[in-house]
Amino acid sequence: MGTTQLDTVPEPKYWHLKTVLSQALDSEFAVGEVLPNERDLAARFGVARATLRQALEQLELEGRLQRRRGVGTTVAPPRADVAVDSVRHTWPGAPGDDWQPVDAAESDTVPADVARLLETAPGEPVHVVRRSRVTDGRPVAAELLYVPAAAVPGYDAAAALSAPGRARAVLRALQERELEGQDRTVELGSARAEDAKQLDRLPGAPVLVVTTRYVSGGRPTAVAVSTYRADTCRLTFGERDAMALLAG
Repeated sequence: MGTTQLDTVPEPKYWHLKTVLSQALDSEFAVGEVLPNERDLAARFGVARATLRQALEQLELEGRLQRRRGVGTTVAPPRADVAVDSVRHTWPGAPGDDWQPVDAAESDTVPADVARLLETAPGEPVHVVRRSRVTDGRPVAAELLYVPAAAVPGYDAAAALSAPGRARAVLRALQERELEGQDRTVELGSARAEDAKQLDRLPGAPVLVVTTRYVSGGRPTAVAVSTYRADTCRLTFGERDAMALLAG
């Protein structure tokens, strides 16, 4: 990488540095290559390490870089297109679903925003299903699916079931209901510790959070909180979903 004079640049230093670094990634580095450490990069460009970190964080957010445990900051591969349209995803676990069941457990406490979407009362038992999604051999998303116990009375909670078996049992019981509709939101977030571990990310790394609410019998029946890696995923929507997001 060459050096550049940043002091007279009218835009924020970190933003101009991001552009310079991005050009260097295109011309001097290969996918998976480890960048020099922060001290060397900051000295090379004559900026404070805080300014460098801002530029690196922005490049990570844009999917150009990724931080890997025990490795450092590396050049990220191109983002993979990941479909999240409702045509592919009816009830979770339906044929064609790209998610893999991991485990399921019952809880009488759920996050406040999930309880609001489910319209559940305090202390009402809810099945929490954890699932994972892999694309091209890489983990791209982790999901927590919340299903009120009252909505799936056919669920078999036999202790002999394996962890994935418990998850599949909840999904099978859910699919016995008639799906009347679903809605979803997408927002930028930060990886929680448990999701970060499942996604091979560092806690606090940028993620895309897709929250989907499923309706059956005239009321919310399930809520899925799907956490996608922002550095490797480009979410794609069906035409109907895209129009709904633009309208919303």
